Formats: sequence, C-alpha cells, structure tokens
Amino acid sequence: MRVLFISANTEQINMHTLPLGLGCVAQATQQAGHDVELVDLMFRDDTRLVLKDAIEGFRPDIIGMSVRNIDDQNRENPTFLLDPVKEIISDCRALSDVPIVLGGAGYSIFPESALIYLGADMGIQGEGEVAFPVLLEMFKQGADLSGLPCLYLPQHGLQGKRIFAKNLDTLPLPDTHLWSPSTLKDQELWMPVQTRRGCPLNCSYCSTATIEGRIIRRHSPKVVTEWITQLVKAGSFQFYLVDNTFNLPPWYAKEICRKLIDTGLDISWWCIMYPKDVDEELVKLMARAGCKQVSLGFESGSEKILKNMNKRFKPEEVRQISEMLTEHGIQRIGFLLLGEPGETKETVDKSLAFADSLNLDGLKVTVGIRIYPNTFLAKTAIEENVIEPQNDLLFPRFYLTRGLEDWLPERSKEYRSTRPWVF
Repeated sequence: MRVLFISANTEQINMHTLPLGLGCVAQATQQAGHDVELVDLMFRDDTRLVLKDAIEGFRPDIIGMSVRNIDDQNRENPTFLLDPVKEIISDCRALSDVPIVLGGAGYSIFPESALIYLGADMGIQGEGEVAFPVLLEMFKQGADLSGLPCLYLPQHGLQGKRIFAKNLDTLPLPDTHLWSPSTLKDQELWMPVQTRRGCPLNCSYCSTATIEGRIIRRHSPKVVTEWITQLVKAGSFQFYLVDNTFNLPPWYAKEICRKLIDTGLDISWWCIMYPKDVDEELVKLMARAGCKQVSLGFESGSEKILKNMNKRFKPEEVRQISEMLTEHGIQRIGFLLLGEPGETKETVDKSLAFADSLNLDGLKVTVGIRIYPNTFLAKTAIEENVIEPQNDLLFPRFYLTRGLEDWLPERSKEYRSTRPWVF
C-alpha cells in the first residue's frame, strides 16, 4: 500500500524539532513492505499546496496524520491547536477519499474526543509502530477492524487493549532518508532522540503515563549511539533527548553517556532531568558526552506543594543538583508551576525566592496548571467543582487555587518584569 504520513503540527513552541514519533511509525511501515512518503508541514508557508502536491503526486491508499499538541498550555491566553489540524484534514478530504488515521502524543491523551472533533476515520493511541502495519494488513484483506489493539473508531471507542513494546529495540528508529538533507543540516534544528518511554512517577498533573505507559522501557545504549552516529553522518550535531526523565534510572543514563563518549562524536545535546538520584559521576559523564543544557523541572520551592504534586524530591536536592550542573558547565533552565492545590501567597513567594537563589540561566513560570484526563489533578478539580465530571478536557481547562485568580497573574508579571531570564 502507498501510505502518506503527515505531521500536522505547524505551531513553533519553544524550539525547532522533527516529528520523531511519526518517523518511527513511517520506518516500521516501510519495513513492513509498504511505500511511504512523509510530509512535515512545519515551516511550510502554503500547506494546501504542499498537500495537493503530495496527494496528487503520491496517490496514497491511506493517510496517517500525527497530532503533537492540543493547545499551548497558556491559561491567560490559550491557543487551541486542533482547528488548524481540522483544516488540514478538510484539505485532504477535498483531494482524496482515502481513510485518515490519527496518532501522536497529543492525540493519545484524547483518543476519542480528538477523533470525533477532527472528523478522521480512526486513530491509534500510543505506539503505532506495531499497530499501524497490522491495520494496513487488515485493510488489504478487507478484515473486520474490531478487536485491533490501540485502535479507536468514532463512536465505538477502543477496539482492542493497548499494547506496549517491552523492549524498544524491537521497534525501528527512523532512517535519515525520511528527512531532507537540508533539514538535517539546519543549524537551528535540535534533532529529537528518545532513549526510553514510560514514567512510573505519577506526578499529579502529568499526562506522560497516558501517552507512554507507567513502565520504563528502553533502547539499548548501543542502538541509541549507533542511531546518533548515523544522524551525525547526515549532518546533525544538535540533539534534544526527549525522554521525560533522562536520569531515571541513573545507571542507564550513565551508560548512555559512556557510549556517547566512546564514539568521540563532537555533538551538543540537552535533556530533561528529574531532580533526584543525580550524583557527580552522572553530571561529569553528561558534560563529557556533550550535554550543554538541562531542563530542571522542580516546579515549586515549597515542600508542601511538592508533596501535593506527588514529587519525590525536596528543594535542597534541587539546589545540590543545580550546583553540580553549574560546576561542570551545563546550563540550567528551571520550571515553576504555580497554582497547584494547596498553593498560597506564601508558597508562591517561597517558590519565587527559591528560584532566584539558584541563579538559573533561564526560568519558565507557568500560572495555572492544564488539567489532563486520568490524572490526580483532574480528580481534585472534579471534587472542588472546578470542572464537571463529564468534561473530556479536550478544550483546555486550568486549575488555579481559589483566592489566587487575580493576585497570582499579577505577581507573576511583577516578578518577570525585573528578570530578563524569566519567560
């Protein structure tokens, strides 16, 4: 079958990157014997013309479309990102009557409501590398799709239980041929690399477990470094390790670094760290392996609020890790989430003072927390009548502790106004 994959994300949030998940599914589809073409609509001025050229030139039998983001998580002025995707689907419908299958991280959080809102034919929640090629084979055979794992059908929900690959090495990584040579050599691009999936931490507000599951599953360090080496040969030298928690488990993070050091590659990369279980050995290895920056998601400087978020670290641990990173020349970007259940003016000021004391290279301050389904925060919001139990949360809703609705946004603006490194 001829399969056209479309990355529908056109919103440039924070950084330039490539649709890694879609590339993985495209690679698996090609290895299953199908003809594949991948179109990334990011940075395309006339998406309708791009779609017209791709559909009329390739004449696909089916279209797979990745939905990365639902909204920008901005409480004060939220941008809903599915309407542009809906227009892309409408353009595809005008050009072809082949089935459209959704997937991607954003879609996987809202598999039923996003499918209905966007008007696609079906969707795959979670890892599509296995489910999508099976779906194609069933299409060829004209088989009944009911019971297919990970598949959602409009008004009929999940057809078969979700499945997760226990060993990520059984899933293919995208070959460089999927991207244009000029894209791979783009100096502003940070090439996404994922070494592991899944998160068992169960933070109160987080959607990662819905997307990837709660069990950590890994690629072997050898496979990861071989893949990065292939990308370097194609012209990429900057990498974003998209793992939700790069340092968990610590032994695995250290082995990744050792393997990268052994390659002798002259690369730069940054990652997300959970501020616990980080020792000096790991930080030294990260610096030697090319790590230039860490996103340090400590979220609060109040032990009380950290406990409410189900965080497993204390502010002093954050400070110690931050100091180690600085000593080894790794920049630190911090993150604060303000407005969590139990937040007060005192805990907000404590968090802001704590962030100041770290002398970070950058700080992202978020006021109000996006409520995602299947989280403890969603349960709390229902109990406090912030949202209705039947709300599917596709359209963004935010939690902000009652009594702080007016004060906290103003306090945040005041704080930012005198600190150019805060965004």
